[in-house]
Amino acid sequence: MLYTKNGDEGKTKIFACNQSLSKSSVVAEALGTLDEVNSFLGVCKSKSKDFFKVQEKTVDKIIHETQENLFIIQAEVAGADKTISEEKILEMESLINEIEKKLSPIKTFLISGSTELSALFDFARTLARRTERRVVAVNEEGLVKIDKNTLAYLNRLSSLLYALARLSATESGLKEESPKYS
Repeated sequence: MLYTKNGDEGKTKIFACNQSLSKSSVVAEALGTLDEVNSFLGVCKSKSKDFFKVQEKTVDKIIHETQENLFIIQAEVAGADKTISEEKILEMESLINEIEKKLSPIKTFLISGSTELSALFDFARTLARRTERRVVAVNEEGLVKIDKNTLAYLNRLSSLLYALARLSATESGLKEESPKYS
């Protein structure tokens, strides 16, 4: 059943704590932002099926693997004995490096929205950055110890999504536009 009919008075439970936590706690906020970025990546995945490949993987496959990893991070933030392996960070870095070979060097900020897919990846990037900040806050509060690999993975995630945003524009043959500041 999706609900209990009892109400929860704004409280929730996690693995790491036998007590109820406020749904406004840093842990609940981090879990919520992880869920948010994971859900939005589902939108990106549905829009990128068979669009292009990186290292012989379709983008939708890359996003699916990222979603799987975000579930590991959610479990860790909730107090489960799970964490991201260093291998997953290295895989992500390899993807980013491969994508960067196909892109012109960044010389300025870029305006989002060259294509629908690039805009979606750009928005996912902003969600990933907020998620990283929220998970860092959980770690700093000390209620749940977050592994350094998890923090590194979340840091690289926004870079991967930015690279995918830029690549989707490039693969569509569109020129990225920088702000004019005028």
